[in-house]
Amino acid sequence: MTFRVLDPTTEKAPPAGRLAPRLDTLEGKTIGFISNGKEGTKGFFKHLDQMLREEYGVAKVVSRTKSNYSAPADKHIVDEIKGWDAVVSGLGD
Repeated sequence: MTFRVLDPTTEKAPPAGRLAPRLDTLEGKTIGFISNGKEGTKGFFKHLDQMLREEYGVAKVVSRTKSNYSAPADKHIVDEIKGWDAVVSGLGD
């Protein structure tokens, strides 16, 4: 009698991208916030902005809001990312 064992998992897809290198410090850095524009992000980003500046010495926080909450970030926002040291993308309802 022969037993055949089948693996039901799909093939692994190659990673779509790679992780950005980790920053050594946030001090003096520019951090970008990209909001989906929903109400829940406002208070969160306001608090995070204050915390990053006061506790971690972040020099600048740039806030941008997407024009469509369910679509990728607008091209002009994506183009700005190159000038930021880190990005926080948030969503909230």
